[in-house]
Amino acid sequence: MNSEDHLRKIILDAAVEGTDPAGGSYLYLTLQSTGLIASENNLSNRVVELAALKADIIPDRYQRSIGTVGTKGQIKLLEAKVGVIGAGGLGGFALELLSRMGVGRLVVVDGDNFADSNLNRQLFGLETNLGKSKVRAAAERIIEVNSSVELETHHCLGTSSNLPEIFRGCDLVLDCLDNLPSRFDLEKVCGELEITMIHGAIAGFLGQIAVIRPDQPLLSAIYGNIAESGAKKGVETQLGNPAATPAMLASWQASEAVKYLAGLEGVLASNKLLIIDMQAGESYQVEVSP
Repeated sequence: MNSEDHLRKIILDAAVEGTDPAGGSYLYLTLQSTGLIASENNLSNRVVELAALKADIIPDRYQRSIGTVGTKGQIKLLEAKVGVIGAGGLGGFALELLSRMGVGRLVVVDGDNFADSNLNRQLFGLETNLGKSKVRAAAERIIEVNSSVELETHHCLGTSSNLPEIFRGCDLVLDCLDNLPSRFDLEKVCGELEITMIHGAIAGFLGQIAVIRPDQPLLSAIYGNIAESGAKKGVETQLGNPAATPAMLASWQASEAVKYLAGLEGVLASNKLLIIDMQAGESYQVEVSP
């Protein structure tokens, strides 16, 4: 018996029969069993979860996601490697959601430490975390949320010089930045690495998202004269960042990421900018030309 068959047998022996919310029966693996199998066989939790899913046994932590993404989709999520640049307002919530969905490998980049002004909106920004680096706080939180996630952190400012090496091998990158020069650097790097990028930005009660394919840059079309003027900050500096806006937009970003990675329909088209206006209570898409 080879190692793959041996692992499959161990998982089958540990599987439990249950009933899903729709009333159907299924086999699942508890978190405790996952950890025990991983420890006894010198494997990561992620490897054990992947082996279970390939044997049609659902790690119970993902049971409520399977109806949406399917077993094959969950496998794709666990196999994926996703970069997130910015671990503050947008990035903190996005990382939380991606780890709960079981995105198996995350690369987090942020050079900042938590300050008082972050407390109104940043998920990992706690009074007890003031002065702590945002990537360290993110790592501590993610390991508590999902021990199967394999995490790589970089406490640095992401630039056109270091991002190619940091994000090499990623399947997707989330733009959770707060300044235009860094966004344009990121778009350029993602284009060179042939990685799709999910752009997100907030201002007041407004949020916007674009799924930018590597061969179709969009930031110049989105920001136009603002980019040409050399402005470093967007309108969020004037309109502020209330607590609900980053949570809302990060949810949209995470949803686009899950659809893209799991191979689901409905990913935002390459020439569309999605605008969400929470004050007006509406969302709409605007066509933009690369």
